[in-house]
Amino acid sequence: MLGLQLPTDPRWAHAAEDRLEEILTDHAYCEQKAASTAISLMVTYPELSDLVTEMAALAREEMGHFEMVHKLILASGMTLGWERKDAYVHEVMHFFPKTGNRMLRLVHRLLVCALIEARSCERFRVLSQNLKDPELSSFYNRLMVSEAHHYTLFLGFARTYGGKEPVEDLWKDLLTFEAKIVASFSDGSKVHG
Repeated sequence: MLGLQLPTDPRWAHAAEDRLEEILTDHAYCEQKAASTAISLMVTYPELSDLVTEMAALAREEMGHFEMVHKLILASGMTLGWERKDAYVHEVMHFFPKTGNRMLRLVHRLLVCALIEARSCERFRVLSQNLKDPELSSFYNRLMVSEAHHYTLFLGFARTYGGKEPVEDLWKDLLTFEAKIVASFSDGSKVHG
């Protein structure tokens, strides 16, 4: 369903489990950044009422996820660490060339968001299936379902604003590019690493 070309090796979950405080901190900031992105889309494209409505709801949901992860961090006797740069997102953002076409920029942003949500969904599935802690496993299973919805939401908006066929071509090319990025990362302390 997600279309990702390179699945995550289940050993990544074991590396993440060994560095739980770091992965939870990274996850919390991923949720905060997702909320910020939704707000940015609302501010940049206020005339697109359907987008604004959905992004407002998404921003609330993502901050709710941030709060859930933060509570999990505190319940585990840990503290939220410092935000770290997300090299994966940085690399993915370089796929599309800069353009002066405002709507094409929107389509590109929506596709990048869809990709990030798809990879997050896939990583949360891997965590839910491989973590030893049943409570943490269940937590990631619930978030996996939410991320799948976000992926389809962004991809649907990209198709709406960019046209189904042109977007499908861009999406396939982006997925190919993303597989190369994922192949080069192996950091168990990052959601996308």
